[in-house]
Amino acid sequence: MFFFSKLLSAITQPMFWLAVWWVLALGLLTLTRWRRAAVIMLWSGLVVLGLLGLRAIPDALLRPLENRYPVPVAEAMDRHVGIIVLGGALQHPDSFVAHGQVPLGEAAERMTVPVGLMRKHPRLELVFSGGEGRLLTTGVTESELAKVFFEQQGLDMARVRWEDGSRTTRENAQQVAKLLGNRCQQPWLLVTSAWHMPRSMAEFEAVGCKVTPYPVDFRTGDATPLTEYSLAHSLLRWQTALHEWLGMLVYGLTR
Repeated sequence: MFFFSKLLSAITQPMFWLAVWWVLALGLLTLTRWRRAAVIMLWSGLVVLGLLGLRAIPDALLRPLENRYPVPVAEAMDRHVGIIVLGGALQHPDSFVAHGQVPLGEAAERMTVPVGLMRKHPRLELVFSGGEGRLLTTGVTESELAKVFFEQQGLDMARVRWEDGSRTTRENAQQVAKLLGNRCQQPWLLVTSAWHMPRSMAEFEAVGCKVTPYPVDFRTGDATPLTEYSLAHSLLRWQTALHEWLGMLVYGLTR
């Protein structure tokens, strides 16, 4: 499953398929009979590239994922024993090794929101789940970086536990369930990106954990104007949306 998830990261990138499309077109250019079709393929690929920059299209794929679970009301916090935080907000540790600063990525709210919750609700515990989900390992897990970050934010580290062996969402759930044992059946808040929450909830419920979704890192609003255009940002949203929808399908078929 781990290696398949890494494959998903490649095949859910629109530029990967555009590159394949253009390579085929360039190959057809060498064949006189197919030259007209090759030119059409090259131009159509260019049109698709332009359309990929419209943020409204990938946002339409992300929005139903993000809107599936609401953020719990403040009054519900004290009914839980703690917070389970999934990794995925930390970037490559090279910059940390070089400069000593924990590199937060686009999903930084996975790290910052729990800090605020822990300060407001001193009885909550925190379980951070994150190993090293890279094919080429660096020797530094997400849990190690998270420990430095939470220490720098002044959290009471006696209230924090670590799970550093998971590499995928399914392994997050399995390893946390193993770490908590019967305590996983107590009420816990599950913190991860809103678009990642449906798949995460299904996996934690499958291992018997009692979790309440606390979505963070929202990427969409109620609507996205067609005037919002950025090829770089939209391509990232396309990859996130396609990866998550395909991941939900694969996880559902293999659960």
